[in-house]
Amino acid sequence: LNLAESSLIALLVGNTGFCIIVEVRFEALFLLLDMAAEKGDFVVRTYDEERKFIHRRDATSWNIDKGFVPNMRVGGRFYVNSKLEGIVFDELNFHCSRRQEGGGFLPAVKQIANVASLPGIVGASIGLPDVHAGYGFAIGNVAAFDCANPESVVSPGGVGFDINCGVRLIKTNLNEKQVREKLEEVTQALFDHIPVGVGSQGIIPTSAKSLEEALHMGMDWSLREGYAWAEDKEHCEEYGRMLQADPTKVSSRAKKRGLPQLGTLGAGNHYAEIQVVDEIYDKHAAAVMGIEFVGQVCIMIHSGSRGLGHQVATDALTRMERAMERDQIMTNDKQLACARINSEEGQDYLAAMSAAANYAWVNRSSMTFLARQAFAKVFDSTPDDLEMQLIYDVSHNIAKFEQHMVDGKPKEVLVHRKGATRAFAPHHPLIPVDYQLTGQPVLVGGTMGTCSYVLLGTDKGMEDTFGSTCHGAGRAQSRNKSRNHLDYNDVLQKLKDKGISIRVASPKLVMEEAPEAYKDVTQVVDTCHDAGISRKAVKLRPIGVVKG
Repeated sequence: LNLAESSLIALLVGNTGFCIIVEVRFEALFLLLDMAAEKGDFVVRTYDEERKFIHRRDATSWNIDKGFVPNMRVGGRFYVNSKLEGIVFDELNFHCSRRQEGGGFLPAVKQIANVASLPGIVGASIGLPDVHAGYGFAIGNVAAFDCANPESVVSPGGVGFDINCGVRLIKTNLNEKQVREKLEEVTQALFDHIPVGVGSQGIIPTSAKSLEEALHMGMDWSLREGYAWAEDKEHCEEYGRMLQADPTKVSSRAKKRGLPQLGTLGAGNHYAEIQVVDEIYDKHAAAVMGIEFVGQVCIMIHSGSRGLGHQVATDALTRMERAMERDQIMTNDKQLACARINSEEGQDYLAAMSAAANYAWVNRSSMTFLARQAFAKVFDSTPDDLEMQLIYDVSHNIAKFEQHMVDGKPKEVLVHRKGATRAFAPHHPLIPVDYQLTGQPVLVGGTMGTCSYVLLGTDKGMEDTFGSTCHGAGRAQSRNKSRNHLDYNDVLQKLKDKGISIRVASPKLVMEEAPEAYKDVTQVVDTCHDAGISRKAVKLRPIGVVKG
C-alpha cells in the first residue's frame, strides 16, 4: 500500500448523533502531525536536542540542518560572531523552557527554518547579524524563490508591514565645529520642518490625484513637483521607482491612510539624525561618495511607507489566507501566509507592494526637501551652496525580481529582504555609474545615540547572501521590556553626556529606542565585514536626533 497516495476515511459522530465522513490524505496527515510536534502538541524537544540541528559553519556563521522544523526544503544559515551568538541561543533556550510550560514565542532561528520550508525557496534561508523575531519571517531574514518554479511563493511576511522602510544619507560641506555652534537651533529646525510622531500629517500638498501619481511614478513625481534634485534619483535603489507598481491594486483604505502622511517621519525606530563622520576606512570609496574628511556633517533619514504600506500588507495577508486554502499551500506558521508568485493574489500584492515602495521613496524625498530647507534657514545659505547631495538611499523591507547564481547557474529569483539591505558588488549593472568601481553603498543605521555605518557590497555577498547584508543593530529586548526597565531621565542624561541634542514627540519612545534595547551595531557590522558579505567604508556618530 502506497501511504502517500492513500486516504484515511474517518467516521466522526457528534453529540447530536450526526455523522461526518472525513477523508484525509496520508501525506497531509503526516504534515499535520509534524506541525503538531513542532508546536508542542505532540513531541517537544529540549534545548540540547534543538542545538543538535545547529552547527558552526565558520567564525561568523552557523548552519541550521533540515529537520530542525518540519518540511525544510533547504537549509538555514545565520551570521553572528562570538559576541552576538549568545543573544540568538538565549532566545531559543527561553523558547524551549517556556514551550514546555505550554507557552512562549517563536525565536528567530525557528523563523529562519520555517521560511526554509516555503515552496520554491532556493539556496538557503538566511539570517543576518541583526536578526530577531518578527512577523512570519524574522527581521534580518533573506530568502529567494525560483521564478521558474510554478510552486514558488511570495509572502508579505517576508517584506514586512512597513514596506520599503529604508535609509538615505545626505552629505553637507559643513564641519562639526560649525554645526556645534548652532546644534540646538538646527535640531529644533529639523523637528519643526519634518512632521514626526504617530498619526503625524504632512505639509507637502497632496491631492488624491497626486497620490495616485506618486504611487505610480515614485521619485519621478518628486522630481516633477520640485521636491528632489535630478541627481537624487541616480543615487537611489531602483532609481526610486518600482516599474511594476499599479495604484489600482492599492485599496482605498490604504490610500486614505497614506494621503495625509506624505513627507512625515512617523514613530518607532524612525529618525532624522545629524551625524558626523567619525572614521573613514576606505578613503577612495568615501571620496567617491563625497565624504572627504573626519568631522564632516551628514544627515541620515530613516522612514518608510507609513500607514499606506501597513494597510497594503494587511490587505494582502487576508487575501492570501484564502489563496492558500484554495491552492492547498501549507506552512509551518500561519504568519507565513503566501501565494504563488504567478497567482492573481501574488501578482496583485507585488503590484501594490511596488506602489507602496514608490510612496516610501517619495516620502523620504519630501523629508530630504524639508531637511535641506531647515539647514539652509539655520545657516543662512542654500542647499546647493551647502552641497547637500544625496549619497544613497537603500530599502530594508522589499521583495524584488533579481538574477543570481544558484547552484552554479544564473536564475531569476524573487528575493525577499526583511530588515536586510541590498548590497551589490562592484560592476553590477543595477548600481549607479558613480559606484561601479567601489560597490553599492549600504547604509546601516545605529540606535539613538550610537554610531551608524556606510558599508560596500562585495562579490562574496553576491555568492553567499543574494547580495544582501545587515540593516541596523536589531532589537535585543522588546519595547515593553525597555519601557519597564529603563528610566526616561537616565536615557536623556546619557545622550546629553555624549553631546547629543534630541527632540522627541513621544517620551516613551526614548526608553523604547534607547541603545540598551538594541544589539551593538558595531558587532553587527564587524560580523558582516569579517564574513566578507560587505565591507566597512565610513563610520558616523550622531550629534542631533529627531524622533517621533
